[in-house]
Amino acid sequence: MDTKKKILLVEDDTALASVYRSRLELEGFDIHEVNNGEDALSAAISFKPDLILLDAMMPKISGFDVLDILRNTPDTTNVRVIMLTALSQPKDKERAEQLGVDDYLVKSQVVIGDVVARIKHHLGMDVAPAPSSPQD
Repeated sequence: MDTKKKILLVEDDTALASVYRSRLELEGFDIHEVNNGEDALSAAISFKPDLILLDAMMPKISGFDVLDILRNTPDTTNVRVIMLTALSQPKDKERAEQLGVDDYLVKSQVVIGDVVARIKHHLGMDVAPAPSSPQD
C-alpha cells in the first residue's frame, strides 16, 4: 500500500501557507499546517512528518530554534527539514546549515514548483534511487 508522504508546513503567513498547502495536496502529500514554532515542535512529534517545510521568521520560536530543537530531539533528529525563508543573507544560510538543515530556500528566489521539486528530491521521489556511492 502506498502511503502518502507527510509534510509539516510551518509558516506564519497564512495566505502563503494555504497556497503551499493546496499545491502540495495536489501533488499527493498529506499536509499538516501550523503557524508558529511551538506548534511545529509538538506537531513534529505527533504528526511524525517525513519532511518539514520550515519558515525562519516566526513569532515566539524562530525557525532556527525549531531546527535546533528538532535536531536535538531523538524522535525528530532525522526528519528532513527544508527552510523556506525571506532571509537571503549567507550568514543565515550558514547558521541553518550548522544546525543541520537539509535545504535552504529563499522565498524571493524560488517559485512553488522549485520548492515541490526540492521536497520530492529530499523524499527520494523524483528519480529512481541512485546506487549509493562511498563518498556520499
